[in-house]
Amino acid sequence: MRKLTKEQKRDIRAIAAKRDEDMRKLTKEQKRDIRAIAAKRDEDIDFSDAPPVLDWRGAEIGKFYRPKKKPVTMRLDSDVIAWLKADGPGYQTKANWLLRHAMTHFTEGKGLASRKRRHRRVGKAK
Repeated sequence: MRKLTKEQKRDIRAIAAKRDEDMRKLTKEQKRDIRAIAAKRDEDIDFSDAPPVLDWRGAEIGKFYRPKKKPVTMRLDSDVIAWLKADGPGYQTKANWLLRHAMTHFTEGKGLASRKRRHRRVGKAK
């Protein structure tokens, strides 16, 4: 990993400072309200004025859940890379989505761990 120059470090600090300025701080009243709600038990909160959500078609999967990303190096077939990149930017996100989908499929009892493994024989056939 190469080291950052002084100018790059300065730019990063300026971006971070701007971001901190843009972050709105909570008022005393908002902090008081949050503490009051947090102190209540779930069963003591009145939800009678909130309508139940019956139609989840507009729900967004993963809107608030963001698992930590970790950079990796993989060797993939060139035709697989070409296919992932064919739709334009976001091929790594697409690959991640495909792998996550496969992972959830195989970890719901349908997958690799629950299957009997068949091993190929190496050597002469009878």
